[in-house]
Amino acid sequence: MIGSIDCMHWQWKNCPTTWQGDYGNRKGQKSIILKAVAGFDTWVWHAFFGVAGSQNDLNVLGQSPVFNDVLRGQGPNVTYQVNNTVYQTGYYLADGIYPRWTTVVKSISNPRSQK
Repeated sequence: MIGSIDCMHWQWKNCPTTWQGDYGNRKGQKSIILKAVAGFDTWVWHAFFGVAGSQNDLNVLGQSPVFNDVLRGQGPNVTYQVNNTVYQTGYYLADGIYPRWTTVVKSISNPRSQK
């Protein structure tokens, strides 16, 4: 696992009127979005603030440079095995909103067994 990736929404109480359309969500709440990647030791090694108009986690993820190295084939060398299958692509642990990419693995909130 390369790290855990998630977004945080900071409510912006005094957002200027002219910016409210860019920093508001569909419920009318204004916020600034911070996307961060942390390692298993809780060391934050990547942070990215969403730009105006991003308004949700997926748009911020699309604008962030966190996957640039992976797309260029220069990501970290990681080898691991699951169910007798060897993988050589590092992955980020994420929650359910993120897309089904090979580099994003969704966490299991309610495991079916005690393995």
